[in-house]
Amino acid sequence: MKLRKVTAASATVFALALTATACGGDNSSGGDSGSDGGKTITVGIKFDQPGLGQKTPQGYAGFDVDVATYVAKKLGYNEDQIEWKEAKSADRETMLQRGDVDFIAATYSITPERQEKVDFAGPYLLAHQDVLVRSDDTSIKSPADLNNKKLCSVTGSTSAQNVKEKLAPKADLQQYPTYSACLSGLQNEAIDALTTDDSILAGYAAQSQFKGKFKLGGFKMTNENYGIGVKKGSDLKADINKALEAMVADGAWQKAVDKNLGPADYKNEPAPKIGDIKS
Repeated sequence: MKLRKVTAASATVFALALTATACGGDNSSGGDSGSDGGKTITVGIKFDQPGLGQKTPQGYAGFDVDVATYVAKKLGYNEDQIEWKEAKSADRETMLQRGDVDFIAATYSITPERQEKVDFAGPYLLAHQDVLVRSDDTSIKSPADLNNKKLCSVTGSTSAQNVKEKLAPKADLQQYPTYSACLSGLQNEAIDALTTDDSILAGYAAQSQFKGKFKLGGFKMTNENYGIGVKKGSDLKADINKALEAMVADGAWQKAVDKNLGPADYKNEPAPKIGDIKS
């Protein structure tokens, strides 16, 4: 009888302890969140595009990263409150629709098809399809000069096909698995030119191991209006637009361009006005 009483009492104490621990855990969680409530913002970027969005051993770097960091700060988030997520091109609309990220800054061109699925702030950069050639190559001075040249782009890209269909029908298309592989081929003279957005080309060419080895053609074959993607109907769009305007006004935008793309002698367009989408 005595044993049963002790056991019952112990059980009561144990139950009370569990209750106290659970309550204490809730309070502790709230305390760990800090005075700002532990708020974070989740941002999608590219992880594999040097000069634009790249995951490095030191952290995340690139023009898109700098833009996103500036915007997040204007929205009330410090850099250590940003959670970065990889936003591959094929996944971007789905990530926004599911709420996996709050916004995406990842060389995300604004197109009518995409605007049916998500909203865009910006644009914040006007890029163009261009070519990258060896710095000592003087034979490619216009898109027509790509005829009978080996033109590289990544497998599945429409950039090279666009050149062949519209500008240089005799171009010899070469499809490589990555832009880095195209760059190696360009350096080794296995190919003559690489094509995609000039901002992407500049980012790769700006890497220290390639400095001075390549140059942009400056052909401006298409307009690519980079925007910041948000979920359809998101209130963030207006706030992000204000942040982008502030970034241009205080000079931080141009500094970010020069720092990340300048080493490739990238001649950027002036910062576009919000809502001004070039066709």
